[in-house]
Amino acid sequence: MLEKKLADADVSEEEQNNILKDLEKKETEYMRLRRHKMGVDDFELLTIIGRGAFGEVRLCREKATSNVYAMKKLKKSEMLRRGQVEHVRAERNLLAEVDSAYIVKLYCSFQDDEFLYLVMEYLPGGDMMTLLMRKDTLTEDESSFYVAETILAIESIHKHNYIHRDIKPDNLLLDRTGHLKLSDFGLCKPLDSSSFPNLTELDNAAGNITNTSADGDKPLSSTAVPRRTQQEQLLHWQKNRRMLAYSTVGTPDYIAPEVLLKKGYGMECDWWSLGAIMYEMLVGYPPFYSEDPMSTCRKIVNWRSHLKFPEEARLSPEAKDLINKLLCNVDQRLGMKGAHEIKAHPWFRSVEWEKLYQMEAAFIPEVIDELDTQNFENFEEEACTEWWQSGGKM
Repeated sequence: MLEKKLADADVSEEEQNNILKDLEKKETEYMRLRRHKMGVDDFELLTIIGRGAFGEVRLCREKATSNVYAMKKLKKSEMLRRGQVEHVRAERNLLAEVDSAYIVKLYCSFQDDEFLYLVMEYLPGGDMMTLLMRKDTLTEDESSFYVAETILAIESIHKHNYIHRDIKPDNLLLDRTGHLKLSDFGLCKPLDSSSFPNLTELDNAAGNITNTSADGDKPLSSTAVPRRTQQEQLLHWQKNRRMLAYSTVGTPDYIAPEVLLKKGYGMECDWWSLGAIMYEMLVGYPPFYSEDPMSTCRKIVNWRSHLKFPEEARLSPEAKDLINKLLCNVDQRLGMKGAHEIKAHPWFRSVEWEKLYQMEAAFIPEVIDELDTQNFENFEEEACTEWWQSGGKM
């Protein structure tokens, strides 16, 4: 029947054969997947490349096809205990639904008695956290490239009515050409006031602080200097960064005040996170970094008193202005009407939004082959086993 239709459609014999072969290949793959329920035994488990509050990410190879993927493994008992089942289900749905060059692709998901598994594309370029730790800071041109790609990623999930809530450098992955994709929609629990029981006491204090900045160029924060020099703060941040990233509590450095305070929040909270990441790219550490997570939360809630730009960082007026318009009250935050507001900011004057993904990236990672993990943290198997047995505490 199909052969007759192709013949009637005036398709050459060679093209007919190619179409039929392609169709046969797809049908064979479809039937294979229907006959065979995917499970962890279908994959060869390789190097551990990431870990979160109740999960790990491991490089793996599908035995039937030799395709290489990243497999996220989530402990069901921990997820149930922390009320994260719905969060992970939302992650799976989002990854399956959103088709974007800036979102990591999901290939399949399955579970066994103990774990949930998400099998995703492997991005060998590492993550933004690792890049920032290696480079200390980025130039404004380099930063604008990655901030712009992050905007496109956030915009693509917002179009599907999803909110990430926990965007941070650890969740910004780089492909082998250095382009950025957003990941980790469920590995680490987004922080909220339940993580810090005393945080809600700060609500009234936060409400009583008034913003004395008159304009975007000369905010209250631009003249104050931190107690440490920029270099001292950078070294202190880097010393503690890995430990915070892999702790069961995580780091609140990029989370919007309305999320921490459970005030009710919308998509604007992701633009706050973008502002915090942009600040870190240019300065070397997040804007509200403190000795401990609780102190960081206090600073975020009282952001008007604590947002400071060290003079040594030499940020352009446009960069300061954009950060101030992202790290501010929800009703004044740039992006509340859509990503187009942020894209139109003068700091992105030289960005060609439509061609961004075709351009050469700001950094091109060194990648030897499809199994190369040099751009990720080295996780020892024994240490990870101890970490699992301790319930995610080190």
